[in-house]
Amino acid sequence: VQLVESGGGLVQAGGSLRLSCAASVRTFSNYAMAWFRQAPGKEREFVATINWSGTITTYADFVKGRFTISRDNGDNTVYLQMNSLKPEDTAVYYCAADHQYTTSHYQYDYWGQGTQVTVSS
Repeated sequence: VQLVESGGGLVQAGGSLRLSCAASVRTFSNYAMAWFRQAPGKEREFVATINWSGTITTYADFVKGRFTISRDNGDNTVYLQMNSLKPEDTAVYYCAADHQYTTSHYQYDYWGQGTQVTVSS
């Protein structure tokens, strides 16, 4: 499984970004997908996850109401729509895939290279 993120960049506080993660895999719908992030000097933390069919999602408390995870199984892509961005959202955002639906980064077997999101105040 190969995952490639895109869509990061520099945005002002209150702005929006949409991250994409394209998966190179034969059966994308076999995988739960997730977004994690890691800020400098901090541990990698869970952001959001979505089950194989897109019917179940889980969010970290700090993004509820601001971020939305979605997927297109026909296009092998998972998205993270980020609204009302804050400076503390600045981090490298990683896409991950696994057969299990989980919020623990220790469980995910496949990772993208990450995309930088910087939110200026």
